[in-house]
Amino acid sequence: MVTGLLIDIDGVILRDDAALPGAKELVAWLLESQARFLFLTNYPSQTPADLAGRLASSGIEVPARHFFTSAMATAEFLEKQAGTRRRAFVIGEGALVHELYQIGFTISETDADFVVLGETRHYNFDMIQRASALIKRGARFVATNPDVAGPAGRPSCGSFAAPIERMTGKQPFYVGKPSPFMMRAGLRQLGVHSAEACMVGDNLETDIIAGVQSGMETILVLSGISREEDLERVAYRPDHIVKDAYELRELLAREASASER
Repeated sequence: MVTGLLIDIDGVILRDDAALPGAKELVAWLLESQARFLFLTNYPSQTPADLAGRLASSGIEVPARHFFTSAMATAEFLEKQAGTRRRAFVIGEGALVHELYQIGFTISETDADFVVLGETRHYNFDMIQRASALIKRGARFVATNPDVAGPAGRPSCGSFAAPIERMTGKQPFYVGKPSPFMMRAGLRQLGVHSAEACMVGDNLETDIIAGVQSGMETILVLSGISREEDLERVAYRPDHIVKDAYELRELLAREASASER
């Protein structure tokens, strides 16, 4: 029985900043039925309050407590990994920096135990050079997510990591989907075990594989990146496939009704 939902935003609820068909009705049903759910996103540049505002601008009202980002997961990962050595050179926006401050990190450009890479519209040569030098001197390389492109085709964290990887010969630890760490961090936030949770997303190679590897039920929504013909390229399968948020709401409502009997 599914008691908790992790739901991707882009491709399921929004396309760029516009609500997808059925998204408003889906969210209204989730809130009205008091479902336990989190909108789980790999993009680290916005706080939960920012994301709530983004959905509100598309006509969908969701309290900030229902959002969990890769910046939040990265802070949880570093909280466990850092010990007392909490200095980081950060390439990212204020949301990521805020999460690191919250767990006692000092931000430094000259002496760092970690290079933490997120996303920024101001990525530049100096950042690449500084990050590479620190990693060569022993700083551990952590990145929020492996996506190479974000909404509206903007370059994303995976693209920013590439030149640093080439210069240092070291790959970052990616915290975001499809890393099981991101999934388990979201489940801890939700207070649900993986066997009782469902991952809903539009991307076979991030959302669905992450759910499969974490032991969750999975639902592929065909309003975003992946198509049914893409299933021929992978060995795993989602438990359910739906066309859009309308069909997703109908499926979730049926399953909820069946579990109450």
